[in-house]
This record gives sequence, structure tokens and C-alpha cells, in this order.
Amino acid sequence: MIEPDTPGAHTPDADAPGGGGTVELLHDAERPGAWTLLIDGILQSEVDLADPRHLEIEYMRRLGHLADLAGPTAIPLRVLHLGGGALTLARYVAATRPGSQQLAVESNATVAALVSQRLPLTRPGRRRPGQTPAGQSPSGQTEPGQTEPGGTRPGTGEITVLVADARAALERLPGGSFDLLVVDVFAGARTPAHLTSVEFTVAGARVLAPSGIYAVNVGDGPPLTHARGRVAAVRSVFAHVCVLAEPPVLRGRRFGNLVVVASDRELPVSGLIRRIAADPFPARLVEGAALDQWAAGCAPIVDAHAEPSPAMPPEVFA
Repeated sequence: MIEPDTPGAHTPDADAPGGGGTVELLHDAERPGAWTLLIDGILQSEVDLADPRHLEIEYMRRLGHLADLAGPTAIPLRVLHLGGGALTLARYVAATRPGSQQLAVESNATVAALVSQRLPLTRPGRRRPGQTPAGQSPSGQTEPGQTEPGGTRPGTGEITVLVADARAALERLPGGSFDLLVVDVFAGARTPAHLTSVEFTVAGARVLAPSGIYAVNVGDGPPLTHARGRVAAVRSVFAHVCVLAEPPVLRGRRFGNLVVVASDRELPVSGLIRRIAADPFPARLVEGAALDQWAAGCAPIVDAHAEPSPAMPPEVFA
């Protein structure tokens, strides 16, 4: 049962940077530590503060599997999250890979501030001695465009939140500085056009280490033209690519989420197949010749012709 949390609901000024729309946090009465983030009534994130290893949303669970398999068990990773939301995956990585260094880029300043205030990464007073809060410089001044989520639990590493456009932030970051890049950006229910192209994917590849993994959440439905164009864009940049989704979504029978995973090294395909097949809503993995056939005839999306991802049909919210 989901209940509204009145103190957490906020309607930002539509003219403010990163504003526009109603941002709400809803409390799950059946899971005392669980919260759902919505913008204009559209689900953005679900997080369990009491158990950050619990991933309720199916596509987020698949991203969690990928984070588990991105390197040796429990070894810290350098992770870039484009799309912060409630920091669900960042909290998961912090819990499963203590010591990981993570940067979450969130374009909506209201979301970043509300999550920082209502769903802090740690309790006040629990910061390690000498630790600089996320988003703050050693001098104690908050850096421009960053929030101050309050530090992290001892031993969990750092999660820094940067308020900025995802592509603009990506283009400013040093090359080769991340092991895993997760792109999960939606303005309401659609991914902005400038985050869907070959050029954007090239910028993502640049910030990854040579063995780094790129993952993007794509929302699409019949006839999957957008998703196939996104996959073609990723395949034009990376040597190894696979797609994870539920069979009805892969077959273009209904709207849903497709997770596209890519790298210039061999992907952990066998591990992913085992894990996604055992999920409550089992998914399939498509790669190689099967992916050639699935994406056949679709040209890669480029900046000059990019469009936002398709809007979700009304029945998705029913």
C-alpha cells in the first residue's frame, strides 16, 4: 500500500532551473523504509532506505545484476549515474560494493534537493572524521551546481550528487575515469533527444576505463523503432552489446523498459542470463546474430535527427 507523504510533496516553480512539474515522495506502508519518487504522477524511482539491496522495479533489478557482475564480488567500482532520482542504484552499489566512488548527475534541482532532505544518505552526525560531504569542497563550500546529501555511511565510499544536464556534465568529465556508466534519464516519461544519439554514446565511452561497461535504460513500445535506433547507436560505438527485456517487450507487443549493455570487453552474458531468468518477471538477453536480426534495418540515431523517446501510452499508468 502506497501512502502520500505530505511533507515530501513539492510543486517547483516551472520557471526555475530544473523545475517544472509536481515532485512527490510516497511512503510504502508495507515496507517501512521504502519510498517512491514521482514527477507529475509518473514513477521515477523506488528505494528502500532500510534495505538498499532491495530493488523493486524490474529494470532496476537488471541494472543491479549488472553492477554485481561488473567486477569481482565486493570490489569497489567507480560508477557514474546519469539520472539520479532517489539514488536507488547508487545506494545499492554502496551496500554491495563498500568503498565505491560514485557520481550521480540529476538535472532536476527540485528532485535533488527533496531527495537530499527527505531521503538522506546517512543520519546527521554519522560522517567519518575528516570526511568532506558529497558536493562540498574541502574548504567547506558547496560547489556550484552540487547538492550536499550529507555524506555516506562509514565504509560505503562516496556518493556525490551534481545538479546539471547529463550530457553537459558528461562532456566535462575526465576520460577513463569510470568502471560503470548507467544512463537512466527521463524528463517525465521521455528521454531527451540529445541523450539518445551516437554522439552522446561516444561521449559516454570516453569517460569509461578500457574495460568499462555502459548501460542505458530505454523506454519504448510497438514498433520499437526508437529502441532499435538506440541499440544501433550503441553498437556503432562498442564492440560488445546485448539487450535485456521481458519477452513481450522485445517482441514489440507492449510498452516497457529495455536495458542496453555494452563494452569493448566481453560482457558477463552467462551470469546475466541466469539472474534475469530467475527474477519475478523473467527477462531475456539478446546478443550476437539474434541482436543483428532484432535491430536489422534501423540506422543509428544521430544528433541531427534525434527525437525524445516515445511517450508512455495511458494504459501503462492504469
